[in-house]
Amino acid sequence: MTAPAPDPREEYRDLVIAARRLAELEESFGAEGMAIDRGRIADLRRRHAAARTAAADTEGEKKAAALAEMEQSLQDCRLCGLAAGRNKLVFGAGDPDADLMFVGEAPGRDEDIQGIPFVGRAGQLLNKIIEAIGLTRKDVYIGNVCKCRPPGNRTPAPDEAAACLRFLFKQIEIIRPSIIVTLGNPATQAILDTRQGITRLRGRFSEWKGVQVMPTFHPAYLLRSPDKKREVWEDMQKVWARMKELGCRIGELKGGRG
Repeated sequence: MTAPAPDPREEYRDLVIAARRLAELEESFGAEGMAIDRGRIADLRRRHAAARTAAADTEGEKKAAALAEMEQSLQDCRLCGLAAGRNKLVFGAGDPDADLMFVGEAPGRDEDIQGIPFVGRAGQLLNKIIEAIGLTRKDVYIGNVCKCRPPGNRTPAPDEAAACLRFLFKQIEIIRPSIIVTLGNPATQAILDTRQGITRLRGRFSEWKGVQVMPTFHPAYLLRSPDKKREVWEDMQKVWARMKELGCRIGELKGGRG
């Protein structure tokens, strides 16, 4: 079997590390005769950063294309009864290369009209939750278990959730987030395959196929029970800390708001 070609990004990284260590050794010994070309080191660092950025852009483009193809293929989906009453399919939105993903249960009225997840009152509160950990909607990916609105915004029936769950799993497979925040009972139980309730599960990380999962209350529930916002803020602080541990892209922790 032919050995795989070396990754130039790894070569740049190793070269930069080696040059940095040699420069540090030179300084510690005061060895002027071992002078390092600082400009060369700086150039290598720039090239390494450029290679990383280009690789990330390419990966993001591939993921975006895969998601777009998947969304298009679902436009005529009739796997469950929800399709008959939908106005627009609500596939998902955000950064296709996101480290953090939020998953709710199903679209509501506003989402069904616009075809975008979490744009109503609950969505506005979710925006504030995301901003509290120093990110924006553009930095994360937001989706639902079901892609069509249940009548009267009721909870999706088991067969409806089961029909759509495969597509959510495919989205997760494409995006490959480091952490998923499940919002409310239906999303949490669907992803973790459990019957335990959100009150018991929230605030503790679980794992699904190598992805960290943090269950918390749904923003719509917080609108009815604003006293629970503090618990969600505690959950999001844990998410922020775990993202930092994993080396994810994060912003400044801004504090709970509501």
